[in-house]
Amino acid sequence: MTCPSPREISRALQSPPVNSSFRTASLDELILRCLQCFDSDGKLIRGTQLVHMTLMMHNWVVPSHIFAQKLLSLYKDCPAEKSGQRRPQICHFIRQWINQFRIMFEVDSVLEEVMGDLWDLVRVKGSDSHYQLFNTPYINPPVNVSQTPSPSVKKRKVSLLFDHMEPDEMAEHLSYLEFKNFCNVSFLDYRSYVVHGSVRDNPALERSVMLCNGVSQWVQLMILNKHTSQQRAEVFTKFIHVAQKLRALQNFNTLMAVIGGLCHSSISRLKDTASLLSSDVTKTLSELTELLSSYSNYSNYRRLYNECTGFKVPILGVHLKDLISLNEALPDYLEDDKINLGKLQHLYSNISDLLAIHDCTPPFEANKDLLHLLTLSLDLCYTEDEIYELSYAKEPKNPKIQPVAPVKPPVVAEWGSGVTPRLDPATISKHVKQMVDSIMKNYDLNMDGYISLEDFEKIAANFPFSFCTHESDREGEISREEITSYFMRGMSVCAKLGYNLHNLHNFHETTYKRPTFCDTCGGFLWGVIKQGYHCKDCGVNCHKHCKDVVGMECIKRFQVTSSSCPCTPGPISGLHTKGNSWSSEEEAFVFPNGNGSEHSKGQTSSDSDAEAATLSDRSTQTDPVDWTPVAKQKDRLPSQKKHPPLEKSATLPARVRGSSAPSSLLQEKMDELKLNKDKRKEPD
Repeated sequence: MTCPSPREISRALQSPPVNSSFRTASLDELILRCLQCFDSDGKLIRGTQLVHMTLMMHNWVVPSHIFAQKLLSLYKDCPAEKSGQRRPQICHFIRQWINQFRIMFEVDSVLEEVMGDLWDLVRVKGSDSHYQLFNTPYINPPVNVSQTPSPSVKKRKVSLLFDHMEPDEMAEHLSYLEFKNFCNVSFLDYRSYVVHGSVRDNPALERSVMLCNGVSQWVQLMILNKHTSQQRAEVFTKFIHVAQKLRALQNFNTLMAVIGGLCHSSISRLKDTASLLSSDVTKTLSELTELLSSYSNYSNYRRLYNECTGFKVPILGVHLKDLISLNEALPDYLEDDKINLGKLQHLYSNISDLLAIHDCTPPFEANKDLLHLLTLSLDLCYTEDEIYELSYAKEPKNPKIQPVAPVKPPVVAEWGSGVTPRLDPATISKHVKQMVDSIMKNYDLNMDGYISLEDFEKIAANFPFSFCTHESDREGEISREEITSYFMRGMSVCAKLGYNLHNLHNFHETTYKRPTFCDTCGGFLWGVIKQGYHCKDCGVNCHKHCKDVVGMECIKRFQVTSSSCPCTPGPISGLHTKGNSWSSEEEAFVFPNGNGSEHSKGQTSSDSDAEAATLSDRSTQTDPVDWTPVAKQKDRLPSQKKHPPLEKSATLPARVRGSSAPSSLLQEKMDELKLNKDKRKEPD
């Protein structure tokens, strides 16, 4: 149904929607008409649509517990001469309500109390047959969406590589995720959005928005992740083929997300990439964009969608816009405070169209390993500024090139544009575990808990960045635990999870060469060797027993480069790629900015000794107050060139971050331990 015009609204006010005999009714009249649709055996002999509409839509005009209270009063006050017929009808009506819309009773505690009172009343005043009508299990069990892999997938090793995934295969698995989300949205979720105008406190609809926005961003980032214009054009072409398959599957919601990503200005501005696209690709893009255009209230899409039969996924935002328009345009009550059945019928028809997908069977099957890969890939979120920064890094703006009139993109997820795909740590952890299980199942051929580093790096390329450098205890191989740590630490940065992920620190048992204190309890790290744990990413130090209760966020010292996506750690200049100045037992201590070490020659003057002592002190502590290493370096190196505005890369601090103890506290503790400055020489 299209968004109603003023003429259609006027017609809805005048025409009887359900039955030609009435267009308005009081609540009592509506209930009585529904009861008359049941025979003595509880069969619906007429008015099936009226009964279904009343049970599903009554809470748009009256709370469900008031509706149940009316039924209780009718049962209690039923005249003796009519009780033999009326009371069984009431029981059958309530049974129908419970079986078809049980979710109402699960989320409404007041309704549950009223139903308990009604149950007690039936037990006292009714017959055993009435009581048995309530004492039956649900007729329709919850829908269990199958994830059975297709036989063709079972016969071969599943490739989890983006480059190996066929467009048809990708479209089918994206459609499966979309189908699964739609099946989780109930009529109460649609009502909540229409009434409140937001997906806040509406997790089912919020997940649908997140999936739509996630697909759109993922498309952009997979294109921008490539280094050359030719590679970007190839990925662009691949997503055009994905869009064609989505059109064939009649999945218009994901089609809108994919086309929205391809038409996003961060992609359309890539003139070098666009020049390498074939004419067939640009023609297909133009046709699909025209199909999804918002022109004339999405008339092209609506016409095609109404012609489709069988499995089809609507553009959710368009149909929610229709519901909001109907709810605002039509009044709940008409003359004499009677319910406007025309409004209920129009809302019921629109919501029924959205719920129809619950009863459909997708014309494809999904492989759960590929689903895990896509699910984790779509969990990431970026800001518009981050995506634009990457786009300009790939193809800097050239003022000599005349701008080409861009293809007008469709309005993608306009109704949920304010929703930020921010997942909780438990959900991210679950998705990472599923992803790692799938990786090991398909690539750990020896069943020893390791896969080749080459396979892992190809799998990591599925994500629009490299998370961080990884280390392995076997040359050329990486373990399940290392893969899990890799993805968890990367997701903590790119999914913007916040602070409370203590296991995301990259802790390593460390031998300290200088007096160091625990950042958690403030105690001294005692011992000759391997006194505590040091995070290689942020520099936090702690005791072994404090490692699991570290309250500090792991702020990684990463650099964004033009060859990597936002949050991608680039090479850190001035630091060794192997070893660490905190944990290396073979190498001498090296200052990050190349200022020399304690073993450097030429430091014989008192000034040099003092400077070395000061730097050595700073290398084992960090003051708790904020400080700006960029400003300090600027004062120290006034001739240093500034970064160009497009880079915006994070500049490394002058010192590796160590203890959080202030210098005064550190000096006090050293005095107590009788550790003088002249005794701080590193052990051989």
